[in-house]
Amino acid sequence: MKMLVPFFFGVSLLLVTSFFSSEDTWEDNVVMVVNFEQLQPLLQKENDTVYLINFWATWCAPCLNEIPYFEQLGEKYRDKKMKIVMVSLDFPDQLQTRLIPFIEKEKMKNEVILLDDPRSNRWIPLVDEEWTGAIPATLIYGNGFRKFYQKEFSFGELEEIILPLLTDSHYKNQ
Repeated sequence: MKMLVPFFFGVSLLLVTSFFSSEDTWEDNVVMVVNFEQLQPLLQKENDTVYLINFWATWCAPCLNEIPYFEQLGEKYRDKKMKIVMVSLDFPDQLQTRLIPFIEKEKMKNEVILLDDPRSNRWIPLVDEEWTGAIPATLIYGNGFRKFYQKEFSFGELEEIILPLLTDSHYKNQ
């Protein structure tokens, strides 16, 4: 049985990859399924990029309300030093039946990662000591700034936070 788990994971990843055709709008065509140790380096990169890491799920109504704003932000600043990663907390067994159909329906272009780590009591405080575990939740960091938000965002609120983080050379051609 232990030999079958890696096999089925590989087949599942292959199915996710082949699920999309070249005409689809979703750019990466793969939902990476990761545990927290694999996700953690993304939460603390030190370079000239602004990161927006959003924790969400398809069963969370406030999360669904703000997804279009993250997509709009990603589109507006796609040529800037900014990276948006949507970390889904959906159930791993619903990857094919719920998460991927949702991504396609919403035509999501921001990167989506499925966090599959049941040890939430361990990793939630590692994301932010004040995080209760409620979603939506967003970590925004880069260029000397780091703040965690447990709230639903509007587009204006997101843009107000990230715009000062982008240097003049990054957004002077707007």
